[in-house]
Amino acid sequence: MFGFCCKRLQLLVPSCSTISVDSSVTHFQKASPFSRSYSSKPQDRSFTVSYLINSCGLSPELALSLSKKRGVHFKSPEKPDSVIKLLKHYGFSDTHVSQIVKKLPTLLLVNAKKTLVPKLEFLGSIGITGTDLTRLVCGSPNVLSYSLDNNLRPCYDVIRTLPIGDEKVGLFMRNLCRILNVKALSNAASNVSFLRSLQVPESSITLCALYYLIAVSRDTAKFRDYVGKVISMGFIPSSTTFVRAVYVISMMNGSKWAQRVGFYRKWGWAEDDVLSAFRKSPTFMFLSEENVSIKLDFYLNKMGWQPANVAQHPAVLTYSLEKWITPRCSVIRILLLKGLIREGEYSIAYMMFRRDQFLDRFVNKYQEQVPELLSVYQGKIGLAELGLGFEEKGVKEV
Repeated sequence: MFGFCCKRLQLLVPSCSTISVDSSVTHFQKASPFSRSYSSKPQDRSFTVSYLINSCGLSPELALSLSKKRGVHFKSPEKPDSVIKLLKHYGFSDTHVSQIVKKLPTLLLVNAKKTLVPKLEFLGSIGITGTDLTRLVCGSPNVLSYSLDNNLRPCYDVIRTLPIGDEKVGLFMRNLCRILNVKALSNAASNVSFLRSLQVPESSITLCALYYLIAVSRDTAKFRDYVGKVISMGFIPSSTTFVRAVYVISMMNGSKWAQRVGFYRKWGWAEDDVLSAFRKSPTFMFLSEENVSIKLDFYLNKMGWQPANVAQHPAVLTYSLEKWITPRCSVIRILLLKGLIREGEYSIAYMMFRRDQFLDRFVNKYQEQVPELLSVYQGKIGLAELGLGFEEKGVKEV
């Protein structure tokens, strides 16, 4: 997920284009995007392919493909050997090396002592060692392509002002190293201060800094506009859903929001229903319309729930229909048909019960009267096998 968010942030934050990168690592990226291959001497390419296979564990197909890229070719093993040796000195296994080379093959061509050692030493000095280091570099090897003085050091100075805790710096950098630039992180620091001025809880700010940086690193004026919209929708800064709502609003422009509201209205929701659901579970607005349509069809047409009832519990739209909702609704259906419960004795909220709670309330309690209930709940027996089913209630998308 973070990989996707990072890519989005690169598009949305203009300052990302100012990232300073060591030319020895990624000089091939400055070429025209249409230059997909590199014409090296046959013997050079042959050596490169052989090295990538035998020393880096790549498949022949991938090795050949990488050897055709601009900048991925070498005549001797001197430089790549020194890079691999250094990585192994820092605890990287053969598998780790293979993962890194697949993502950033040009790393094999840098000066290990001059370019990589200072960066690895710096990462170690801020507590990123051992497993944290291998996870960071294997997940985002580009961290070793950033300039130490122009990016890594100043970015870390900003990161230290964010409420993420020293023990989570590695996680933070691993998830967000593609957008490690001072401007974006400075925005984040300023916006975090703004959230504090609104008395947003530190736990929510930490969540925002760690997982919603795409929102909190926006231009300060835009960020304050997002916050203002969320407050105007009735959110209280001290609530646990506040920063999630800010994140959703930052990712959805006006037309996207209107489109999604229109979708729910076709299923019978009033605009106030959508807003109420958003207050309870902001991220439900990210659910795909296709996925939600299938669930709403089941809830409204099979179970007979009203659109407003579903809107009161938007979390039910996030559960698996096959693994979670259908087994529970099947149990409820059987109990209703056998007269063991009445319509008013259960609600949609029961669909969100923990497994043990649901079993105690609707399965174990009626095990003697309906021995098959547990098997139905476990998905071993369907309603059709019992000669039962769901009735069509006739509530369709309009």
